[in-house]
Amino acid sequence: MFRKEFYYLLKIQYLGFRYHGWQKQPDLLTVERMMQRTLKYVLGRNNFKFIAAGRTDSKVSVNETYVELILREEALILETFFEDFNNNLPQDIRLLQVTPKKELTHIIQAPKLKEYVYLFSFGSKNHPFCAPFMIYYKDDLDIELMQKGAELMSGTHDYRNYAYKASPETQTVMHIEKSLIEVNDLYTANFFPETSYVFRVVGAGFKRHQVRLMMGALFDLGSSQMSLEDFEKSLDGSTPYPLTHIAQASGLMLQSVKLE
Repeated sequence: MFRKEFYYLLKIQYLGFRYHGWQKQPDLLTVERMMQRTLKYVLGRNNFKFIAAGRTDSKVSVNETYVELILREEALILETFFEDFNNNLPQDIRLLQVTPKKELTHIIQAPKLKEYVYLFSFGSKNHPFCAPFMIYYKDDLDIELMQKGAELMSGTHDYRNYAYKASPETQTVMHIEKSLIEVNDLYTANFFPETSYVFRVVGAGFKRHQVRLMMGALFDLGSSQMSLEDFEKSLDGSTPYPLTHIAQASGLMLQSVKLE
């Protein structure tokens, strides 16, 4: 028997530091699991499904992303749902917007641009409160050289060396719309170091651990563990170049997702 379905697009944000990523996993606290528990409590039923615009790794935070909600049999009461859902979500997950849709968005396949940011500093060790947001790099870094490296990442490259455990069939040629390192004035706090930096990268999609591998290579470049010549070689996926430095997850944030 066919059951009527209702579709909604949820815009959310969350601090990922205590979660094992987005996707529901047995016996682990994830963002999807917490949202499912909360929605089941708010609605008093379990006839729904979430589909995320993309998965995040453990400890990775999100400033803005989308989740598709498929609800069976009864529609949401929009006048009360937004407040009820937010009030029952934990404090590190927030609903920003709920939009009813006439049909499925097919959000996984939908054309989109994603911007990731990675916050980091070096020099004196950071205040412990920085840990969920920013990585302290213990060695000195040549920021100008890292900025050159980040600029080289813009454009179209074969990122096979930056695709974690890629199979021969994995499509690794991709276009990076923007890639740069600048002084961080995007996020501030009175316990942040006086000077910190942000790596910003925008593209249509990224492979598993790709941005963290990009940041790891930039750290290796800035700390003289990799030459600029070798860095350029790593951007040519037709020639294998082993990258082993996956930057820590807690400095990474999905800044925005733009659905086209």
